Amino acid sequence: MKQLLQDLRTGRVECAEVPRPLVRAGHLLIATERSLISTGTERMLVEFGKAGWIDKARQQPDKVRQVLQKIRADGVLPTVEAVMAKLDRPLPLGYSNCGTILEVGEGVTGFASGDRVVSNGPHAEVVCVPLNLCAKVPEGVTDDEAVFTVLSAIALQGVRLAAPTLGETFAVVGLGLIGLLTAQLLRANGCRVIGIDIASSMEEVARLCGTSVFMNSSVEDPVAAAMAATSGRGVDGVFLTASTKSNEPVSQASRMCRKRGRIVLVGVSGLELSRADFYEKELSFQVSCSYGPGRYDPEYEQKGQDYPIGFVRWTEQRNFEAVLDLVASDRLDVRPLIGKAIALDKAPAVYEDLSGEGSGLGILIEYPGARNLEPVSAEPRRASLPRPSSPFSPAGNVSAGFVGAGNFASSVLIPAFRDAGARLVVIASEKGVTAAHAARKFGFESATADFESIVSEPKVNTVVIATRHDAHAGMVAAAIRAGKHIFVEKPLALNEAQLEEVIRAYEEAAAKGSLHLMVGFNRRFAPHAVTIKSLLLGVIEPKVFVMTVNAGAIPASHWTQDPEVGGGRIIGEGCHFVDLLRFLAGAPITDVQARSVGGSPSDGIRSDKAIIILSFADGSIGTIHYLANGHKSFPKERLEVFCGGRILVLDNFRRLTGYGWKGFRGENLWRQDKGHAAEATAFVSAVEKGGPPPIPFEGLVEVTRATFRVAALIRNCQAF
Repeated sequence: MKQLLQDLRTGRVECAEVPRPLVRAGHLLIATERSLISTGTERMLVEFGKAGWIDKARQQPDKVRQVLQKIRADGVLPTVEAVMAKLDRPLPLGYSNCGTILEVGEGVTGFASGDRVVSNGPHAEVVCVPLNLCAKVPEGVTDDEAVFTVLSAIALQGVRLAAPTLGETFAVVGLGLIGLLTAQLLRANGCRVIGIDIASSMEEVARLCGTSVFMNSSVEDPVAAAMAATSGRGVDGVFLTASTKSNEPVSQASRMCRKRGRIVLVGVSGLELSRADFYEKELSFQVSCSYGPGRYDPEYEQKGQDYPIGFVRWTEQRNFEAVLDLVASDRLDVRPLIGKAIALDKAPAVYEDLSGEGSGLGILIEYPGARNLEPVSAEPRRASLPRPSSPFSPAGNVSAGFVGAGNFASSVLIPAFRDAGARLVVIASEKGVTAAHAARKFGFESATADFESIVSEPKVNTVVIATRHDAHAGMVAAAIRAGKHIFVEKPLALNEAQLEEVIRAYEEAAAKGSLHLMVGFNRRFAPHAVTIKSLLLGVIEPKVFVMTVNAGAIPASHWTQDPEVGGGRIIGEGCHFVDLLRFLAGAPITDVQARSVGGSPSDGIRSDKAIIILSFADGSIGTIHYLANGHKSFPKERLEVFCGGRILVLDNFRRLTGYGWKGFRGENLWRQDKGHAAEATAFVSAVEKGGPPPIPFEGLVEVTRATFRVAALIRNCQAF
């Protein structure tokens, strides 16, 4: 299928061929009839992409600070690679969509195939959108009208925050699409509207949308004009719907407001406020968040958990429905805002000049073939990408199918497997966009959104899994039963039930023949870790390991903190360090103890501030200080090894120092190396040569169960 994507490095927009998404639980699969280009928001994205490196940095000073911190902690080269990887990700454009439901996902009620709906889906022929970000289109509302719903909901949320009353006067600064929609909604509330814009060309449409007074701020003083229009009293409130870096709109808004007036920021503006203006008038200032309550809440948006109407009257979805009701009853007329209509493949040219003539009007994208689409089961699930086809690899060689094309897969795993000699056959991602991008970049033969098609592909003998954690165990078991070798990023499973499923599948497959299963415990393959291991081989007495992990804070809302999706940070990331100490000790883990911080941490999370104690069969002990309450400028990982009157210190996998070791004082690397390349090489070699696995299956299970034990101890608040 076709979809509009933007290159963040250059700002270039292309109509790309990407795999068609599959319907997911709690989602709707929609064939797009119309989508709307949001000229303000999307122009900002294009301008950011076209900006040079210095201008990009100026626009995101917080990101610059993060980059500088990473340079201090990890070095220049890893930081440059991380920044380039971020900018290399294609950005799907668009968030105002209208179409017809092809399929409903598991657990969805209230919608059926064939329903006409609006959503915040992107500019694509088929979109998969969460249930709570969709609403049915009433009879009598055309596709051209319905496609304005999402932008109207943004305007509506701003209006709700201002709580206008009958007869009040409001100024709307910035008469783009959202500003004009705001004006109409205010008029529907019985308010008088003063429209302010820098373009005189917007006057006619502004009057059609309900503005009583229009002023061109490039030739008039908006404050003086607003005061004149209100007999010197000042407006009751101001909506800032423009997009500018200047602080002037906020300053003007505060000066044109009456005492105790309210200012709502719906667009983008500089925010250096004058205390005197706000203090003397007791003004209120509020920033409006997108479509309304529920925005950016994964429980509401991704998991479909609605807010009770008795407590939250207007959610994102209910705002969508309210807009559609207003359009159906002619109280909101979006027809004056409809500009030209274009075909999807002609859209990239439009993005070259979004600030041109008529940029205040809506540009519609048409999808004439939408009504002829069938459910995905009747369509090809894979996008073949034209390139020279290499012959099928000889038996035993790694022919890889990748599941997951996120940042880590694209910047680390795929290059590592490619460089190790694996043939890149097919790659899958949930929505298909990142898979198509990775396929073009690395030379995969095809891209898909369907995991099952990878498992059933006869050309694929090895499946590499780099998805979110909750999918790992099920995908591993399915790939094992299909007779594939598997490399799965950590963790192997999130709970004992999932682990048992993997064990059963592996044991059944092992009884029939050789099969390699590998978990991405890369740190044991790092050059410095290998050196430490070789030095410890000559040490008979028990060792003491002290591992300090400056993990960094991650919000409680992030998917890695969700026990059902990410498993929590100990299971999801702490497993790396359990495996590293198990590898260096060279003896089974006999006991696990753990304790997290007491009291109530400032972020409300206790499980990512923990001390773990591991006991090994040879008498060695190891402590892992996994801490998310440190500072980013401090190196992330440090290992100290004490044994036989000697010490080894590993700093962030860049510098290894020995104290008391005869013939070894240390070794340094030009750049950080955590073992990803060596890990992929070891796995590929084992598959090709049929040798023993780089990590025995029993070791994978042992480490996984140890992390389960740690998580349980922390969850149950057991002290050691």
